[in-house]
Amino acid sequence: MLNNEMTERLKIKYPIIQAPMAGGVTTSKLVAEVSNGGGLGMIGAGYMTPVQLREQIREIKQLTTFPFGVNLFVPNEFKVSENEMKSANQFLNPIRQQLNLHQSDNFKLPNFNDVLEKFIEQIKVVIEEKVPICSFTFGIPSKNLIAELKQSNIILMGTATTVEEAVENEKAGMDIVVAQGSEAGGHRGNFINRSQDSLIGLMSLIPQVADKVSIPVVAAGGIMDGRGLMASICLGAMGVQMGTAFLTCVESGAHKVHKDAILHSNEDQMVLTRSFSGKSARGIKNQFILEMQKHETLLPDFPVQNTLTQDIRKTSAAQNNQEFMSLWSGQSPSLAKSQTVESLIKNIISEANGLILR
Repeated sequence: MLNNEMTERLKIKYPIIQAPMAGGVTTSKLVAEVSNGGGLGMIGAGYMTPVQLREQIREIKQLTTFPFGVNLFVPNEFKVSENEMKSANQFLNPIRQQLNLHQSDNFKLPNFNDVLEKFIEQIKVVIEEKVPICSFTFGIPSKNLIAELKQSNIILMGTATTVEEAVENEKAGMDIVVAQGSEAGGHRGNFINRSQDSLIGLMSLIPQVADKVSIPVVAAGGIMDGRGLMASICLGAMGVQMGTAFLTCVESGAHKVHKDAILHSNEDQMVLTRSFSGKSARGIKNQFILEMQKHETLLPDFPVQNTLTQDIRKTSAAQNNQEFMSLWSGQSPSLAKSQTVESLIKNIISEANGLILR
């Protein structure tokens, strides 16, 4: 039951994928330990330069001989006006004041062509370094890029928050689709409809996606243990992608304040916000989210807002101040533990096997 078409395709022992969490969480040690433990380790490369990505891939190859993957953000067109920038900064400046930060309007804004160029360069690195698996969030790459990756025999994984998005992923040639339920921590992977229209709970999403696509479905969102794995498989998934469970592991690069916040949170403290990045994401409610709530609809889109809040997030982390950090987490924080990757995977599998034998 735990070995299937997906595990064979990915050449992994267990149907467990570590979610690719961008922003430094997926250290080489974390990725390698997941792959060494029988799962699939993934680099969250969304914010990495092509040079950083190449370095990390080579580092991981020194730590594991097992397959691992890279996840990339598909660039979406974005526009921002001077006025939008100014008003967003006006909302953020009182927070900068609280952190003793210099108030600035001289931000180098991301440019869509630069973002697209970086994405294409990242794909080149994945091909040149012969990474066996590449996954995508926030959309589907162009036909040409998909064809190029397929020529190099790279297995492609897409992300979907609705049945329609899953069908589009299959049509585009994805080999596997990750069905991301509304319980998932961090950024929403939606790309067809607005985020509010794509908030389908995982237990509803899996069977509906599984009935409509013929490629393997991976369940993501709030899964923390063997129970979540078996429930997902019963509903038609061939495996799970887990983020928060791996984020609190010893090998994860998440800030200690972030890990502690999850370990001491309850499910009712999790909220969706676009205040940090301009894209809807799930995390722990804090002062920043509460202060920005009333301005949310006026904030510029991702990645512009993400660039504007960077100084706030960095300074807050440096001060060990959780009130202005983006504390991404799924909806099951009370199931999170501080443990090694090895013990997390072992516990999931023994619990799953116990349920099969019941």
